[in-house]
Order: sequence, then C-alpha cells, then structure tokens
Amino acid sequence: MNYEETVNYLYKCTPVFEHVGASAYKEGLSNTIAMDRHFGHPHTQFRTIHIAGTNGKGSCSHTIAAILQAQGLKVGLYTSPHLVDFRERIRVNGEMISQDYVVNFVEAERAFFEPLRPSFFELTTALAFKYFAEQHVDIAIVEVGLGGRLDCTNIITPILSIITNISLDHTQFLGNTLAKIAGEKAGIIKPGVPVVIGETTSETRPVFLQKAAEEHAPITLAEEQQEIESHEVLPDGRLLYHTRHFGELTGELGGIYQLKNANTVLCALRVLGLNDHDAIRQGFAHVGELTGLTGRWQSLCHHPHVVCDTGHNVGGWQYLAQQIKDQPCDKCHIVFGMVDDKDIDHVMDLLPKDAVYYWTQATTHRAIDKQIVAQKGQAHQLLGAVYDTVAIAYEAARAAAQPNDFVFIGGSSYVVADLLSYLQTVKKQ
Repeated sequence: MNYEETVNYLYKCTPVFEHVGASAYKEGLSNTIAMDRHFGHPHTQFRTIHIAGTNGKGSCSHTIAAILQAQGLKVGLYTSPHLVDFRERIRVNGEMISQDYVVNFVEAERAFFEPLRPSFFELTTALAFKYFAEQHVDIAIVEVGLGGRLDCTNIITPILSIITNISLDHTQFLGNTLAKIAGEKAGIIKPGVPVVIGETTSETRPVFLQKAAEEHAPITLAEEQQEIESHEVLPDGRLLYHTRHFGELTGELGGIYQLKNANTVLCALRVLGLNDHDAIRQGFAHVGELTGLTGRWQSLCHHPHVVCDTGHNVGGWQYLAQQIKDQPCDKCHIVFGMVDDKDIDHVMDLLPKDAVYYWTQATTHRAIDKQIVAQKGQAHQLLGAVYDTVAIAYEAARAAAQPNDFVFIGGSSYVVADLLSYLQTVKKQ
C-alpha cells in the first residue's frame, strides 16, 4: 500500500471518532497496554508533559513545544485531530512523521494489531510513542484525546500535567456536569507529579484540589498566579503580553481566548523552572513556524479580512463570538457548520444577529445537515443561505465581501479542515 491507501485502511479498519462519533470510543486501557507491551514500552524512553482540558489543549501544547524547541531540545508533539494530513498528529521539532514510516508501521504490525481491533486513536497513540522513542526525543508534549482517566495517553507518567479548563463537551462519555467531567480529566494527575490548572469553576476546583491531595501532587491554579499583567492587540492581530516574570512577549496566536492559554503556559514554565527568556520569546512569537500549528484565529488574507478558527463548543464560542463582534468592518460574513455532538443552540445564541450567514456542512458523517443548521439559524434570527460544501460557501462569502468586510469560517474543526484542504488544492493548481 502507498501512503494514501494506508491512511484509508486505518480509517476503515479502526473506528475513527472524528468520522463516526460515539461508536469509535473505547473505554479502558487494555488495548493500549497490550500494544505498549508489544512495542517494548516506548513511552518510558522519553520525558513527557501531559495536557488535558476542554479547550486550549492544542494551543498550549504547540506553544510549549515551540519554546522547548527554541531552547534546543528535540521535541515530540502528539495532538489531535488533524486538519489536512493525518501526519499532523505526530511531529518531531515541527516535522511531521514521514509517509514511509506510517506505511511501514502498518505493513509490519497489522498482523499483531488487527486481532485486537483497536480504535484509530489507540493505534495512533502506539505509533506516536514508538516513533518518538526511535527518534530519541528529549521530551514529548502529549495531548489527551478525550477525557483523561481512561484516555489511552494516560499510561505515561509525565514530569508535568496540565489541565486547561472544563466546560460541557463530550457529555455522553465524560458526564453531564462540570464536576463529573473534571473528575475524568483529573485522572491524568499522577502521584507526586506537579499539575497546573488553567481555569476552574466553583464545581471543578474542589475536584482538582481533592485529586491532587490524594496523589500528593503539587498543584498550581494559574488563575491565582496571574503571569500576564496586561495585553494589547497589535495591528496585525498578534497579541503583545506584558508579563510579571518574562518581560514583553509577542504571541503569534491571535484570538482573545489565547490570554488564558498564555497564562497557563507561563505558569507551567514557572513550575518547570524554565527561565530561558529568549527561548520563551521565540516560542511565543513563532509557534506556527516551529510546530506547524494552524486554525487558531488564523488570518488567511486582508481586504477583506478573512479568519478561520477551530473553536467548536460553547466554551470556545464565548470568546470567539465576542471577538467576531469586535471586528472593525462594514459587514460580517460567517461560514458556519457544526457536528452532531455539540450544543448548536447555545452556540447560536452567542452569534451576532447582524452578520450574513453561509450555512454548510463538513465532509464528515458527524456533520449536522446544512438544512438543519439553516433552520436552527433562522430560529435564532440569523439570516443566510445554504451551500453544499465549505468550499462553495467560502467562495460565496469571498465574492460577496467588500474590502472593508470581515469573513469568518468555523463552527467545527472539520469546517476548518475542509477549508484548508480546499485552499491547499487551489494553491497547487
């Protein structure tokens, strides 16, 4: 099999949560432990930082990876989901795992793993840990897939655990209260391992404090250790942070929600004892270049200003909706679609009423049908038209937008994935 055939095989032979939803979720670590044993416990051959949370995992993971790379370390980075290429999930110093490695792994190991019937994420995690060990990384930043306690990444014993925040998401797996979800994510807190909590609520704070006490894990509540004293939005959309211990930092990642992520990252650096100010400045300023991160308040062009963002739940949209409303523009155009396990009604409550909407759906079985999205939009007094694909909706919005307008594309990671895939195809033509 070539690379494309191999990835298609993985999608077909292993349940993929991003494609089919709940049926791909496998509770328990038995498959993970079996594969880890088979590959010689690769996760024990490098240090790790483990990152969980409802929102902000990706931004924090990539920023910390960028800082450690700038410090001269060889850094593995394991994140999900990918947007355009499966290999985005597994990187070393920003370079994606090679196509040949993925092909050879599947060819060599399918006789072993097929009888186990692992999920896509279980198999991908085993692949990542094996690759990182063979690449002799100094440290790997490992993002939790779903939850924490029973997530297959949770076989690691990191040097630091980070939980960014908790909001209602994936309630069918993690529980229908913030406290229950916090309990699942607190499962990554390990005996004696420091943990940084980005944000808490009255429901989640006692859960984290209790779990940390049980595990004798030193706990830092980032919201009580405000490292960012003030900030400014620069003309190009980047953020300038004035910090307590690290001087001025320019953050490449736009989006006002990055304030919380940046504070969490800086608190984590303090816990790690990392005080290399030059590396920290470089990491914050060049996250995309160093790690390949895309889709976080990503500016695609100006005149009109076009931005995409992967924010996909109520917690994320509380920030996104406000930032969209604050954009200086004559008219706002929003290309929008969501998937079926998200609270679309609450998200639509947050959307600006005076925008023009381009209702669509991403190419995933989990996408809410575009006609249903449009009907819900109408019920929320949001006016627009229906478009068959993200690409068609995007082109319609671009055609309608005047130079001083603002165009936003989002609602789901998969909407952004379809957009970036389309733009990549156009670029090659």
